[in-house]
Amino acid sequence: MLWGMWFKPDIDEQEVLADTYLQNDAGIAARDWLAEAIVGVGLVAATIGLFVLRPPGGFAVAPAVLSMVLLVLATNVRFDTPFGFTVATQLAFVPLLFAVPVAIVPIAVVAAFALTSLPNVLRRKQHPSRLLLAGGNSWFAIGPVAVFAVAGVAPSSASLMLLLGALGAQFLVDFAISTLRLGIAREADLATQLRDTWVYAVDAALSGVGLAVAQDMHARPAIELVVAPLLALLAMFARERHDRLQQLLELSNAYRGTALVLGDVVEADDAYTGEHSKGVVGLALAVGERLGLSAERRRNLEFGALLHDVGKIAIPKEIINKPGKLNPEEWTIIKTHTVEGQKLLDRVGGFMRDVGLIVRSHHERWDGAGYPDGLVGEAIPLEARIVTCCDSWNAMRTDRTYRKALPIDVALAELKENSGLQFDPQIVDALVEIIEAPAERPLEASPALRPNLALAPGTAPMTS
Repeated sequence: MLWGMWFKPDIDEQEVLADTYLQNDAGIAARDWLAEAIVGVGLVAATIGLFVLRPPGGFAVAPAVLSMVLLVLATNVRFDTPFGFTVATQLAFVPLLFAVPVAIVPIAVVAAFALTSLPNVLRRKQHPSRLLLAGGNSWFAIGPVAVFAVAGVAPSSASLMLLLGALGAQFLVDFAISTLRLGIAREADLATQLRDTWVYAVDAALSGVGLAVAQDMHARPAIELVVAPLLALLAMFARERHDRLQQLLELSNAYRGTALVLGDVVEADDAYTGEHSKGVVGLALAVGERLGLSAERRRNLEFGALLHDVGKIAIPKEIINKPGKLNPEEWTIIKTHTVEGQKLLDRVGGFMRDVGLIVRSHHERWDGAGYPDGLVGEAIPLEARIVTCCDSWNAMRTDRTYRKALPIDVALAELKENSGLQFDPQIVDALVEIIEAPAERPLEASPALRPNLALAPGTAPMTS
């Protein structure tokens, strides 16, 4: 299989990809052992069945050797995917089907994957247990081999319909085994894996090239060598793509790390503000999840909730910690923390600019009476509206320098009373449902913030 150069992982896929990179440097985990044991035993059984059904006969050595060499080269051309990699095997696998008896094909494919990993194992760049993955990675060969064995027709004598049926069987078996393996080892759901099935269209295109070579290789074995330059080109693309994905993950981690440092700075600057921000995060994420926000928007919401008061580090402490009400001049100064926060995050760059828009707008009101821009209703970013509501709830439910925390019934009444005025009604409804849930689950930060945030279970996060 071949993963296109245009692969752009979303937030969830980036997290899976980062986990995959970590696993590639380690041994096989317990769940992987179970998955590989199941598919490995199945592969052995299927191969034995094929030997019984279609015992191998003689074959020409030169085409077989060249096909095997090309297959080893092809298995080294690996395009990263969230759950592992996909390889340009079709350019060599199709000629291999034509070069050796079909019962031998699965064994040859297993050997090719094992030979690909062996040098890294010998150089101690890869754990020896990862050689066991060769069996599961080779299951795609069973589908077409089974079609030819059952039909009793050699690939070189097959009709176009039989060849297409073999290709379809390859894709079906490959997807089924992949779904089983990833379901056991990585708990990947079917919907996630279905998003990647378009790669089979690329495989089908490469199969045409492989078929053209296969049909002429017995007369001219050296024709297989024409595939080598194409494999070299794909290898260059694969390496470039790997480097770009590595850089993407490193950049994403840098942005996240900067956000977490800023969160620590806020807490160090003022302990209450830091704890308050953490309290808002879990509740905001729960509301965002209930409203069906995408992974990217949940990430922005998460950091927006964490850093919504980051601009307060620019506000004098005597104003932040004043026990009484603020005078008009002080109130004008403290209102600048939204704009100051956005300026700070704009300097960080990347997706933190989007977070900065949330920070800027988290004191806007549904009725347009907020600041700094006087935005009305849905003109206010949805993530900012969520932070506004959760920020206010947390402020009401915690002790402040000028008052004690409000009882939960009083805070709920305040929340509902301001629905449609200060707050977006749909967000108030979602938040109230979460607060009033009979078995409220602990509200935690997402993996992007763990373990840096420690949110108190059951903590219900007047605007600060």
